Amino acid sequence: MLYERLLKSNDKEKVLAVARKERTPELPLEIIKDPMVLEFLGLERKPAYYEKDLESALISHIADFLLELGKGFSFVARQKRLLIEDDEYFADLVFYNRLLRSFVVIELKTHKLTHQDLGQLQLYVNYYDRYEKQPDENPTIGILLCTDKNDTAVRLALPANNKTILASKYQLYLPTSDQLIEQINQVKKMAGYQEI
Repeated sequence: MLYERLLKSNDKEKVLAVARKERTPELPLEIIKDPMVLEFLGLERKPAYYEKDLESALISHIADFLLELGKGFSFVARQKRLLIEDDEYFADLVFYNRLLRSFVVIELKTHKLTHQDLGQLQLYVNYYDRYEKQPDENPTIGILLCTDKNDTAVRLALPANNKTILASKYQLYLPTSDQLIEQINQVKKMAGYQEI
C-alpha cells in the first residue's frame, strides 16, 4: 500500500524516508495506515456484519492488527468505559503509541463515515486529553476506521488545524488483479495515459 500512501501524501520524500527507516515518524499521519487491509481477520464476505464482530476478530488477531496499525503501538483497553456525569460511553479500542507518546482511541464503523461518527470520536479524544493523559505526553489521537469515507466531508467536519483525528478506510480483502488493473487504469486516465 506504499504506492497508494505516496499518491495521497503531500510530502512524498518524508513518506519514503519513513518506509526506508531513514527517519523516525513524528506525526500521526506518518504512522497510521490508510487504507488498512484486514484480510488476516478471515471474516467471510457478506454484505453486512456488526461492529462487535469486527472488534472481536481484531482482538483475536491483536498481534496482526498491531502490525497493520503501524509502528510503536501497545494495546491498552477494549470497550473502555468513560463515565461523563451520568452518561456512559464506550471507546471501542484504546492503544498507546510509544513513538508518538500518546494514547490512540479507535472507533470501528461498519458503514461509510458520518460527521456524527467524528463527533463521537472527538468526545473520546477530548476525554483522554483531559482526564487520562499525563502532562508530558502528546495529545490523544483518534482514528475512525470505516468502510468508506468522503475526505472533503472529513476535512469540513474537523477544525482546519486538526492533527489528531484521522479517518482511515479499511478493507477486509486485498483487491483482485482485475480490481488492481481497474484502479491503475483510473489513475492513468486521470493522468492522461493510455489504459492497460
